[in-house]
Amino acid sequence: MEILSGRTILRPVDYERTLAFYRDGLGLAVYREYGAGTVFFAGQALLEIAAHGGSESPQRFDGALWLQVRDIESASTELRSRGIAIEREARQESWGLIELWLRDPDGVPIVLVEIPSDHPLRCDVRG
Repeated sequence: MEILSGRTILRPVDYERTLAFYRDGLGLAVYREYGAGTVFFAGQALLEIAAHGGSESPQRFDGALWLQVRDIESASTELRSRGIAIEREARQESWGLIELWLRDPDGVPIVLVEIPSDHPLRCDVRG
């Protein structure tokens, strides 16, 4: 399976407090901001602080390892052939990304993501 990029996603209870910690406290540089979160440079990694779905939501989701793949169906087939359990089948989310969920042996959530060709993350928005 080819991994194109990756990031760690945190979904804190208090978005503003966590944002201030990473931005102002640790001094991480902003890679990108979007309506529901901020993504920081963290050395050779990206760290996303999402403003939605923190620990107070009915379904607990504190964070995940986010891995972008070129083709989610091929990745799904490959994972199954290796005996990896899929927690949630691939589907397109309301924000436009196609996501498939699984967990590592310790229960850490992993989100495999395919970015459709017409998604803003793949479009040149410089005009």
